[in-house]
Order: sequence, then C-alpha cells, then structure tokens
Amino acid sequence: MSDPCDLDAVKARQLITNKQLSPVELLESCLQRIEQVNGTLNAVVAIDIQAARQKAKADEAAVMAEEDLGLLHGLPVGIKDLEAVQGMKTTYGSLIYKDNIPDADDAMVASIRSAQANIFSKTNTPEFGAGANTTNKVYGATGNPFDPAKTCAGSSGGTAVALATGMMPLATGSDYGGSLRTPAGFCGITGYRPSPGMIPNTQRNVSLNPFGVLGPMGRTVGDAHLLFLAQIADNRHDPFSSADVATFPSILNTVDLGKMRVAWSTDLGCAPVAANIAKTFKQRLPHILSPFAESFERAPFMENIHDCFEILRGVSFVAAHGENLKNHRDLLGPNVIDNTERGMAYSLSDVAWAHTVQTKIYDRFIDFFNDADILICPAAAVSPFPHTQLSVREIDGQPMPTYMRWLALSYALTTALPAVCVIPCGVDDQGMPFGIQIAGPKGSDAKVLQIAHSLEKVLSTIAETARPLPDLEMLS
Repeated sequence: MSDPCDLDAVKARQLITNKQLSPVELLESCLQRIEQVNGTLNAVVAIDIQAARQKAKADEAAVMAEEDLGLLHGLPVGIKDLEAVQGMKTTYGSLIYKDNIPDADDAMVASIRSAQANIFSKTNTPEFGAGANTTNKVYGATGNPFDPAKTCAGSSGGTAVALATGMMPLATGSDYGGSLRTPAGFCGITGYRPSPGMIPNTQRNVSLNPFGVLGPMGRTVGDAHLLFLAQIADNRHDPFSSADVATFPSILNTVDLGKMRVAWSTDLGCAPVAANIAKTFKQRLPHILSPFAESFERAPFMENIHDCFEILRGVSFVAAHGENLKNHRDLLGPNVIDNTERGMAYSLSDVAWAHTVQTKIYDRFIDFFNDADILICPAAAVSPFPHTQLSVREIDGQPMPTYMRWLALSYALTTALPAVCVIPCGVDDQGMPFGIQIAGPKGSDAKVLQIAHSLEKVLSTIAETARPLPDLEMLS
C-alpha cells in the first residue's frame, strides 16, 4: 500500500498544507481504490463523484492561493448511512427510506463540512444500525477486507472496511452496544466511542438515554482524533452536550505509559468469550502490559448487566420503531422486529429496575478507576464469522439467548457511559484482525486517546501486534 489513499489522514493533511499533495490527487486515488475493491466488499453504497471532484478542485485552488485552510481541508470523508447528508441518498439501511435524499445535513455532518472536508460518500450499515453484521435489504452485505465471505461486524461496518482498504482516509461511525468498536476490531482499524455529549447526537429518539453516541473512525488513533476534533461541538438539542468540549486538547501527545496503571480483563466478568479469543488476548498481554508501570487483572462491577441492557435498549427501539412496526412491518428486517417486539413486552417496573441497575453500574465504574488509569479487554468475543449468518448463535457450544449476547464485551461497557478506544493488536489464530478496547470513565476522553496513541506506537513496532493490512490483489 503506497498510493496517496493509503496515507494516514494526519500525514495527508500535512502534505496538503505544504503543497506536497493535491486534494485532487488524493480524491482520485480514493476513487481508484473504490473502483478496485468496492465491487468485492460493498462498503461504499452512495457516492457523488462530480460534486467531489468540484470540491477537490476548489480545495486545491484554496491551497495554492494560500487561503486559511480548515481542519479537514482536502480530505475525502465518508459518512455512515445512518446520518443525513444533504443531496446524497441516505437510506438508514431500510427499504422505508430507499429513495430518501435529505435536504439538509445532520448536525454532526454539518460540523465536518464546516471543517472543509470533502464529504463524498456514504458507507453501508445494517437496517437502522440494528445488528453487528452489516447487511440490509437495500444494499446487501458488506464483506470483511481480510475474507469477503465473512462479516465486518456492524453497525459501522461499511466505514471500517472502507478505511481498512484505503477507500478514504476518514469516515464516521456510531456506537450503542458496540456498533463502532466491533467493526474496528474485526477490520484492523481504530474506532473511538467518546463520552456522551462530546459529539452532539441530536437524532436520538430517547434523548435522555445517552447509550447511543457518534464517533470517529480512522486507521490510527491520530486520524480518529483529527476527525473527532471536527465533530466536537456544543449543541443544546443534545441534553448531554456541554460547552466544556471547547477545551479539548487539539494536539494528541504521547504519554509516559511507565507512570500508568492498567487493569485488564478477558471477559469483564460477564461476557461469553470464545476460547481462541481468550487465548489470543492472553498471549498478547505481555506486549500490551509491558510498557505500563503496574498491571492487574480485575473486572468492573456488572451485576445484572444483560437484562439491564436489553430492557433499556428495548425502550429505545420501541420509541424509534414502534410506528414502523405498525405501518411497515413487511419492509423491516428481523433484527428491528425482534428488538421492538421484545421491548414492547417489558413493563414499567422492568424499566424502573433497569435504570436502578444501570445507575449502580455507572457509579461503581467511576470508582473502579480510583487505582487504575485505564481498563483493557478484547474488542470482540469471537473471530469474524460468515456474513450469511446474521449473528452469533453459540460460543464454544454455549447458546446465545439473544442475538446481542455475543456483544456483551462492548455493551457492558456502554452501560457505564465510558470513553473507549479500539486499536488493532495483530491477528487471531484464524488470521483475522484482533483488537483491544482501552476504556476509561466518562470525561476521560483526552487521557484515553493519549494512552491509546502511546500504546499504538509500541504495538506497531512488534510484528505480532502491528496493524494487519488486507491483500488488495485478492480483493481486486
């Protein structure tokens, strides 16, 4: 990989400023890569080439005229197909919206556009983001860049695949129960789930449930941080948004890991994890932990986590899709129907109980970091599986009671409202990407990103833990 589209976003942006890389050259390289591999992978599902080329020419002219350049000036950026882009088909992966063309950007997309990014494409997602397998009735399935017959996970699967294969330097994701983190782990890239409110989310149907967040994705922590800076904003339409985000560090410095204490857990004390993944994680631990001053095995408090998460997630599904179930059931996929119907079966007493459980988990998670700087665990419980299989039905012979249970490694953390960064950590015993989660309490975004950035530098120098690269010839 040596084409302009393979450059880290941070490096590409520097080269653009220094007039060493044209925005036109970078866009054309991305378009060529999309033409080369997207037919195999189906990650990019909508694109406006004419508008993108016009924008790239204007960006090039601005550079040559030495005008003030925005944070993302000249960088092609993809938007997950759950966020509206003005004038570009936005389907949410649903037949209900198969012909939808918004007349305005979502707030987060507008922030990225104001940073002078070249918003040129949409990336695939499961229907309304439901399910950790990127497939829908509108566009079909997105394949894993390391084995197109396998899933890239979801719901930010199209974004993860596009980044892993160099179709674009930056793209957006979102995360509820692992929708950003699991694809990052499955595809060997970086995904960042920020604390609620850092990136305003004005599209939640239940605004007082902050489980669903928007987040940046990139090939490196530095790239994700760059996009994150453009996404950060203060917006009163998100009740968790805060003006404090304006003080977020604009430079991602490395930190001395030799002064940091890390807790680690294979399963967070609650998640089913395949034996081969647990083995891979423990084999990598010496490399992961060696830079830190102190490390110890400890799981956070997660009592009653599974029922708690399912109930609160059910509330969101009923709010978002109750009417769709009434009026468009024939157009909906099984994940949306299943989640909404299970949500309708819960009582007010169930919901009240779940809120008290989540409050306790959140409180205890904050206290967990009294003697630890971060928590590290695997990004996913299994290796990527065939995308024809909608979800994981069993792990090592243990049946999964719901299609979400295999995602407990990520959704358990969701209930604690953390800041979490996923970074690559080599491949597993199946030769598929293996990632780790680096988590901290709400509000620790700068610290988590700096630790992830520093650890990434260490792991990138070790063959066993370096970021894996897909075989582009195989994908052509």
